[in-house]
Amino acid sequence: MKFDLHVHSRYSRDSNSDLDAILTVARARGLDGIAICDHDTVDGGLACARRARELGAGVIVIPGVEVSSSKGHILVLGIEEDIEPLLSPEETIRQARILGGTVIIPHPFKSSSHGIGSFEGLDIDAAEVFNSRCLFNGANKKALLEAERLGIPPVAGSDSHIPEMVGQAYTEIEASENTVDAVLQAIREGKVSPAGKKSPTPIILKQMAGSVKRKVRKKIFGIA
Repeated sequence: MKFDLHVHSRYSRDSNSDLDAILTVARARGLDGIAICDHDTVDGGLACARRARELGAGVIVIPGVEVSSSKGHILVLGIEEDIEPLLSPEETIRQARILGGTVIIPHPFKSSSHGIGSFEGLDIDAAEVFNSRCLFNGANKKALLEAERLGIPPVAGSDSHIPEMVGQAYTEIEASENTVDAVLQAIREGKVSPAGKKSPTPIILKQMAGSVKRKVRKKIFGIA
């Protein structure tokens, strides 16, 4: 099964991706599911899961969050409560475990996206070794080498902030059935392999430009 494990929606401050548009692109690209991981809130994932059920979209939605720890970002999948930001990575992960979350380190060596750096010694289930938003492949290669060295299962995600990016990178998952619980269990068991391609540079630049515009609007007008 094909899952994009790193998708942002309009519930992230730097994304304006409409939930329906995300689901439409995911289905068109042949994805079996997606994980919505908005910045420091589970609201987008929960809303998208509800919307997918309402539409009968044929796409499984895993609710998640991209938590801002004190040293960088951490993905937590399968939870329905927020985790306090700016805790240490260790405490962030401890809170994730209390909530029953599956923990993935995203873009660890992409400093411009708040990568955490080395994840040695952290209690994680997988590492994102292919992020479709990396303009240059060095960060992805370094993540793969680190995951291989530590024996951490490798996954991939688009890190989509606009609908066009959804599914550019994804993870092939050998789950027993297409349910959230079965997919998360397969990730924890390492039954995963990264796949996909880098998002085309024009799409990456479009996303970056949109992010800048939203930040300017928020600074001047107080709206995203």
